[in-house]
Amino acid sequence: MNTILKWLGLAASVVILAGVAAVLGGSAVWMLGGAHSLDVNGVAEVVRAAPQTRSWTHYGADAGGSRYSGLKQITPDNVGRLDVAWTYSTGDLSAKPKAIRRSAGETTPILVEDSLVFCTPFNEVIAVDPGTGEERWRFDPKIDLDQRPANQFVCRGVTYWRDGTADGVCAARIFSATNDGRVLALDARSGEPCAGFGDRGEIKIDPGMALLWPGEFQFTSPPVIIGDVVVVGSAISDNVRVAAPSGVVRAFDARSGAALWSFDPIPRSADAPNAGDWPGAFPRVEGHANAWAPMTVDEARGLVFIPTTSPSPDFYGGLRPGDNRYANSVVALEAATGAVAWSFQAVHHDVWDYDLPAQPGLYSIRKDGRDLDVVVQATKMGTIFVLDRDTGEPVFPVEERAVPQEGAVPGERLSPTQPFPVAPPPLAPSAVEPGDAFGLTWFDKRACAKAIRALRRDGLFTPPTEQGTLYLPFTGGGANWGGGAFDASRNLFVINMSNLGHLIQLVPADEVDDLRETMHDSEISPQRGAPYGVRRELVLSPLDLPCTPPPWGIIAAVDLGEGRIVWRKTLGTVEDLSGGMLKARLGTPTLGGPIVTAGGLVFIGATLDHYLRAFDVETGEELWRGRLPAAGVATPMTYEWDGRQYVTIFAGGYSNVDAPPGDELVAFALPQ
Repeated sequence: MNTILKWLGLAASVVILAGVAAVLGGSAVWMLGGAHSLDVNGVAEVVRAAPQTRSWTHYGADAGGSRYSGLKQITPDNVGRLDVAWTYSTGDLSAKPKAIRRSAGETTPILVEDSLVFCTPFNEVIAVDPGTGEERWRFDPKIDLDQRPANQFVCRGVTYWRDGTADGVCAARIFSATNDGRVLALDARSGEPCAGFGDRGEIKIDPGMALLWPGEFQFTSPPVIIGDVVVVGSAISDNVRVAAPSGVVRAFDARSGAALWSFDPIPRSADAPNAGDWPGAFPRVEGHANAWAPMTVDEARGLVFIPTTSPSPDFYGGLRPGDNRYANSVVALEAATGAVAWSFQAVHHDVWDYDLPAQPGLYSIRKDGRDLDVVVQATKMGTIFVLDRDTGEPVFPVEERAVPQEGAVPGERLSPTQPFPVAPPPLAPSAVEPGDAFGLTWFDKRACAKAIRALRRDGLFTPPTEQGTLYLPFTGGGANWGGGAFDASRNLFVINMSNLGHLIQLVPADEVDDLRETMHDSEISPQRGAPYGVRRELVLSPLDLPCTPPPWGIIAAVDLGEGRIVWRKTLGTVEDLSGGMLKARLGTPTLGGPIVTAGGLVFIGATLDHYLRAFDVETGEELWRGRLPAAGVATPMTYEWDGRQYVTIFAGGYSNVDAPPGDELVAFALPQ
């Protein structure tokens, strides 16, 4: 069975898919405890003047990750006239035919020094003319294409910095981090390495222990810069071993590359501030709790905001009792020292792989008649936490609610409660009963109902078991690395999420190798050093369709002042998963995120069909879609050049879901 069947299960015949469209009438709903309308319509009140940010100089538009542009040449009235203005091909389809089949096209360009600058999945950094797409310069760090990066070959973006004390070569720099563990500094005008940074323009990061293979440790998200400090997180292969590379966040001098400080979320001594939440012997040997998702910075407060992951391994925590503070948390670090200013934990003692996957958004919201500076963190659980930026205290109440305990394997010590925000409400479902199972026919629905009935399914945070547990949302979320966008004029936070269920089953360690020999359609991970490995696969019907009801992808807008959902819509069709024969709006799992413009539009790719879409920001109505050469599982961006507004997205496909690879940056604009 190919990867897309394992991950999505959408490769059934066109006849079957046509039946889905007929069953749903072309309009998808959640069927959890009854049929709930997916579209929650309402128009957000305009509460204040929109910010006038017109440039896109950071991965998330600005240092706080708003993904908002003050440009308004393109509006709901004329967006239907958008057409391709230019395209640029990296050439990777022909130059790297083997490696590109293990890649994901997740890059978002930035507009700096009169060029659009972006990275390929193989960490080549490219600058093109914003008006024509003509290549201006290109730098190849020559990573090893035979390595097997744990998270595919990925590069989400690059970072710009200007030295306020210098002129000439390398006064303006592009920073990038690579799949093979390097941090690069390039001249922003020529792409040449900055000789005074590290070793001839690069720093090779020591992961702190021997790697099991090249690619176990990598960088996928761009560095962030605050003042003259460059900060990087890391991505590490999950569920391989308990004693894994640590999730250290590292800071370097932007001029010289000298190491400034490091922050390890896991305590290595009994006098560490969070040691009380990690009972047991020191030093701790666990790894991870890393920040693989994009980070944000607040220059005025001198803070770096990092979203951390679960400690190793993901699905068994008996060797790391306690809440494991700083893991699965938003951590605000002082940029000057790396000291913790505050932290907020979204998951206690994670055994669900519920990393904080998205960039923490730094927004100013209007609530109860006053402006508040907040941090907004979207989660894989489908929830959204809104936190005070100075203290980390929740802006909306967060309740510690009892969560399922029964069925935990021997040695596991679960947290009895987990934090749930009272508002905003969850955007993705977290439970499904056998009677709600999706199916095209009585037989199909019955098989799904049986599969669901066989699993432990006590709702969100049901522990992993030897019997098998239903995880909903699945370990890809809910939200993922694409994060959200914020329109301050309307108080609207716009975000996309997925809706699929995972079967997670713990496997005694001495049975893992035999199971890997027999169950090729499942992901079997060893979790070496723990008493259990883990089996993970989607919950699918005999027709290889998800047993969770569609839509399998959504986009929604939330009023952050009131904590309510303003609208929620299906995102994506199965057109490119059915050979173009069917265009049913069932939604697809989503990767990548939205942007919002002052013109009143939301632009988003993110789906596994080959489109960039525009939605009305006030109503969620889909107004336009532009065809792409491959799936645009990247976050788009927009900019103005010579008086013309462009919207651009990288169409690179996504190998882990068999979305065919691509290598083109596509720019859309209104006709001249």
